[in-house]
Amino acid sequence: MPKMKTHRGAAARFKVTGKGRLRRGQQMKAHLLEHKSSRRKRRLAKDVDVSPGDAARIRKLLGL
Repeated sequence: MPKMKTHRGAAARFKVTGKGRLRRGQQMKAHLLEHKSSRRKRRLAKDVDVSPGDAARIRKLLGL
């Protein structure tokens, strides 16, 4: 049986921390930024943890 290939779309969107947690970027930061407050844009720039319900599926896509 050949090795599983990494899903490249998932690899671009998610990263694994040193402790093995999955991190993702937040939505709402691509365009229409003029009317959003600076505070909101700063908050959206930070990565957040992937929800536990999605983590198992993402790990499979990443080949972990």
